[in-house]
Amino acid sequence: MDKLTHFSESGRARMVDVSAKSQTARVAIASGVLRMQPATLARIRSGQVSKGNVLAVADVGAVMAAKRTPDIIPMCHSIALTGVEVEFSEITVPDAQGCVGIKVLATASCTGQTGVEMEALCAANVALLTIYDMCKAIDRGMRIECVQLEEKRGGKSGVWKRGESK
Repeated sequence: MDKLTHFSESGRARMVDVSAKSQTARVAIASGVLRMQPATLARIRSGQVSKGNVLAVADVGAVMAAKRTPDIIPMCHSIALTGVEVEFSEITVPDAQGCVGIKVLATASCTGQTGVEMEALCAANVALLTIYDMCKAIDRGMRIECVQLEEKRGGKSGVWKRGESK
């Protein structure tokens, strides 16, 4: 296993010095799912949530979260993001509890010396949390599941995709 770089030789937490790294194009894609009652998804789809257009607000929240990631994650570098894309898709097949859902796919990109995995993961999480916040009055039993990195590209380590061994 690779050495953990966020710890000094004496074991103290630190921000990694990336000054010797080359600037490369970097992309990270993260996903997550919010499970809910079918009636909740129907209200989101039909625009019948009193707080407004749920997915539009969640999209803005995701972009804002990606931009503010270093304010949330202590050892995360400030990065000049070049793009954040957010996609939502419906999960209409009920799970074992009868819940359907919304899946978010958040893509963050930059040209820089360090990756954008944390930005993509923060964006996915905040998109899901925003949907929860806007719909909690009608469905407090919603649950966030499977927030994970799907892919990263760029830097010395190249491409990593979930499900591919490397």
